Amino acid sequence: MKTNGVSHYTIRNTDKALSHLARHSNLQNPESVQAYISQKQVSEGYKRILCIAYKKFAKFTNIQWEMPKYQENAKAIKIPTKEKVEMLIAKAKSPLSIKLQISAETGFRPVEVLGLRVKDIDPEKRLLYPTTAKHGKAKIGKMSIKLTEILTEYVHKHKLNTNDKLFNGTPDGYGESYREMRNQLAAKLHDPSIKTIRLYDLRHYYATMEYAKTRDILHVMQQMGHKQIKTTLIYTQLLNLNEDEWTCKTAKTVEEATQLIEAGFEYIQDIDGIKLYRKRK
Repeated sequence: MKTNGVSHYTIRNTDKALSHLARHSNLQNPESVQAYISQKQVSEGYKRILCIAYKKFAKFTNIQWEMPKYQENAKAIKIPTKEKVEMLIAKAKSPLSIKLQISAETGFRPVEVLGLRVKDIDPEKRLLYPTTAKHGKAKIGKMSIKLTEILTEYVHKHKLNTNDKLFNGTPDGYGESYREMRNQLAAKLHDPSIKTIRLYDLRHYYATMEYAKTRDILHVMQQMGHKQIKTTLIYTQLLNLNEDEWTCKTAKTVEEATQLIEAGFEYIQDIDGIKLYRKRK
């Protein structure tokens, strides 16, 4: 797989799946493997993952085996609220807090966040240029003023050079650090719902908010790096669940209106000389 250019993460996941099958069945006997998978009390999606891994093994070892047709069951994505996303970012210490803010503001995958280098930052235009994972199309992430200032200070404080990576470690390490911090916060606040917020849910949070702001499904598809639009369409359904939940703000000056627009608020109308704006929660 490595000599064929398969990604490290695909190789790792295949290794984990085959190691699991080897502990509970005989890899040289496809009937043994198939019987174990069929009886295992797990989702259809996980059974399919095990089958795909074994299919690679069978092909490599010239074992004749017809892969069962397990299909992953559809499951709705749970989007964290803005308040809880901000709470998680505030709880984390740097550089974890910076990584989380990048994930929430851009929808970058963990591997894309960990791949960022100093040269990928454009502080003047407040843009990030990641190396897109999963062979997706090139994309650009828009940063808030706050995140731009934090990243600029971070680079200066750590004396990073142009080609230096922003963060040390691996995507797996990023996930482990996040879960440890998240679980501590859930215990401290006696709120078990916080433990259900996965790191990848920040990516789903971004996509839902971006569609709410732009109503441009092709733009969201581009930003998420999806290859099929049906994958992106799920975020239009998630948005409709909260269709009636809004935060409203007013502006009396051009400066106030500009700040609201930059924060993602949408202009509605004027009442008594005051401009009304709204944004979905």
